[in-house]
Amino acid sequence: MDFKKLRTYSAKQRKTKVSLSSLAKIGKKGEKFSDFLDTLPDFLAVRSLKEVIAAITKAKKSNKKIIWGFGAHFIKVGLSPILIDLMKKGFVSCVATNGAGAIHDFELATFGRTSEDVSENLKTGMFGMVKETQHDMNEAIAEISDPTIEPRGLGALLGKKIRDNKAPNREHSILYNAYEMDIPATVHVAIGTDTIHMSSKVDPRALGEATFNDFQTLCFEISGLESGVYLNIGSAVLLPEVFLKALTVARNLGNKIKNFTAINMDMIQHYRPAQNVLSRPGGKSYALTGHHEIMIPLLYQSILEEVYPSKSAKGGRRRTS
Repeated sequence: MDFKKLRTYSAKQRKTKVSLSSLAKIGKKGEKFSDFLDTLPDFLAVRSLKEVIAAITKAKKSNKKIIWGFGAHFIKVGLSPILIDLMKKGFVSCVATNGAGAIHDFELATFGRTSEDVSENLKTGMFGMVKETQHDMNEAIAEISDPTIEPRGLGALLGKKIRDNKAPNREHSILYNAYEMDIPATVHVAIGTDTIHMSSKVDPRALGEATFNDFQTLCFEISGLESGVYLNIGSAVLLPEVFLKALTVARNLGNKIKNFTAINMDMIQHYRPAQNVLSRPGGKSYALTGHHEIMIPLLYQSILEEVYPSKSAKGGRRRTS
């Protein structure tokens, strides 16, 4: 091997991935959030975050669908006020959650607190045996047996129940606010996965019908996902499976859903959302990894800065995309 015969070329001809303009900027104490956002290095997850911000704000400005799917952990780490504010500001076309998410939302509205010590209560066989939660939620679901009762979906039935009960903390409930604002809120359950199924009050036929109606609602919402955004936040199995089937139904019925943005946000990237949300559907996809209690407020504030930039900013600021 004669190294003297190796070919070389000038750095001026070489394409590179890193340049001085991409490096982190040094922040200043007391600076605006938009200035902080511009100090982040323009690589990997930061670039993905900025592209996600651009996709959500573009969908909002174009009046396209922005569907938020989330698991129970989203509620348990205190993020309900953020999603509710986004609902009020027009950044939410539909919300979808699982049964546990609905339970924590319902309990926050009713008691102002939720999330028990599972290990401790499991020892005594009392895990999930809260009579008020079991009674009120199952009573709300059973209303579907009355053909004169509207609405017919699980999410809306629970939102209506929170309103009818005048739950003292209802302003913090996603389901209640969705019901009041007429935003579709769908709840997708598998029998036996939720604590309210361990009750003599449960009506399995009503439960199945109500959650199936919500599946149909989600199919309808996803039928308009072209040029829109779907977010899966913290659901590792159930919502990714439901999303894939709803997308199939929507396409099977002749709806064009090709150009859209899919986002998966979680503390780790699981197989099912990586396949069913990001890879198989065929849209533009992003995986943002991190703790919800940090990532969602960061995303929220970034969206607000993009859509409602400071009027006092001189000369404008660098775009996020």
